[in-house]
Amino acid sequence: MATIPSPYTFRGGIHPEYNKSLAATAPIRELPLPARLTVPMSQHLGAPAKPVVKVGDTVAGGQLIAEAGGFISAPVHAPAAGKVVAIEETLTAAGRACAAVVIETVPEQVWQPMPTFPEWRFTNAKQLIEHIGAAGIVGMGGAGFPTRVKLSPPSDKPIDTVILNGAECEPYLTSDHRMMLEHAAEIRIGAEIIRHILGARTLRVAIEDNKPDAIAAMEKVFLDMDGDVAVTVLHTSYPQGSEKQQIFSVTGREVPRGGLPMDVGCVVENVSTAFAIFDAVINGRPLVRRVITVTGDAIAQPSNLLAPCGTLYSDLVAACGGIAGKAAKVVSGGPMMGFAVSSLAVPTGKTASGLLLLSPKKTTRFTSQACIACGRCVDACPMRLSPAELSQCIEADDIDGAEQIALMDCIECGSCAFVCPARRPLVHHMRRGKAVVMARRAAAKKTS
Repeated sequence: MATIPSPYTFRGGIHPEYNKSLAATAPIRELPLPARLTVPMSQHLGAPAKPVVKVGDTVAGGQLIAEAGGFISAPVHAPAAGKVVAIEETLTAAGRACAAVVIETVPEQVWQPMPTFPEWRFTNAKQLIEHIGAAGIVGMGGAGFPTRVKLSPPSDKPIDTVILNGAECEPYLTSDHRMMLEHAAEIRIGAEIIRHILGARTLRVAIEDNKPDAIAAMEKVFLDMDGDVAVTVLHTSYPQGSEKQQIFSVTGREVPRGGLPMDVGCVVENVSTAFAIFDAVINGRPLVRRVITVTGDAIAQPSNLLAPCGTLYSDLVAACGGIAGKAAKVVSGGPMMGFAVSSLAVPTGKTASGLLLLSPKKTTRFTSQACIACGRCVDACPMRLSPAELSQCIEADDIDGAEQIALMDCIECGSCAFVCPARRPLVHHMRRGKAVVMARRAAAKKTS
């Protein structure tokens, strides 16, 4: 095992104020079990899960409460024992409505474990993939892509390199950082399971150079791993944690436009996802909880909380001492890619990495102006797009024109909006345009 500096630097990117010191030294602590959990059926990319319980049912912790709604989907399990008191619509952090199973928890927790595979080294890949899928594991870095699918590349796209993503480049967030410090050994086992499934000899643990303690922790536990293993120290640059940018930083390979990491022989998995794989394979626990950073200058006690999925943001805030002063803005996630929320009555899910509360002095009101064609967004875009041109197409409702100049390659990182002197709502434009394209594609698929 070696530690190597990143040999490459992706084009574009920005250097925002990171503000990680607020919560970086706060050890993970378990949230007291809330009296009620609102468990969304859309905690992943793809089709919502379909409830298999009904109002009045008693459920055990870890019990299946919703089955996958399609190939790109994931099952959902009860995060705690209790009684199903409602199946109703709730709002996700992105502002979309989805069904949710509401569980009134009970003090006497009964757990329904899944099978375990202590001898996973002698278990075939297909069986492990099926188990990971049944555990409802999805990418926990934000996208929520079902891990079962990612670990099942077609036979004509062999994977030779696994990249363990510990960059956590989003400002303020420190949940992955704390996981690497406190659960490095478990993350290593998860990474070994991933490598075993894919048959990949090469493993890279990618961490930005602003986390020297995490680098040291991962160096220690990966030291005696066989094969081509290294900790790759990345330059601190946003969005270093994005899959395609990280693949280039670590390997020098460029994922083709419209392509996937498997097209260049790589699979990237978040460190928290690796831990979830360990937890499912070794402990028989489905993905029903995660570490969430609650931070910002408007929270009394910035913290990293281990919380069951379905916890309301209001419960997280209460566990951190409440709001300090006035919160002018509340963001689900980080300031670059997160979503502003208007209420704390929003439930967490498998991809909820943070909750950010900002005071008035950390927020600014502004009015967008016309594009001045300065080109800063082009320089900042890590995907080599022309955000200004895309934005103008979308404003003019020329969605076809935007699609032709690679709208769907936008990763919504926010780098363009961050540097725009005219304060153009570029990310909002991209999201709207992409939503229109996806809706058109879905409609065309139904009629074909």
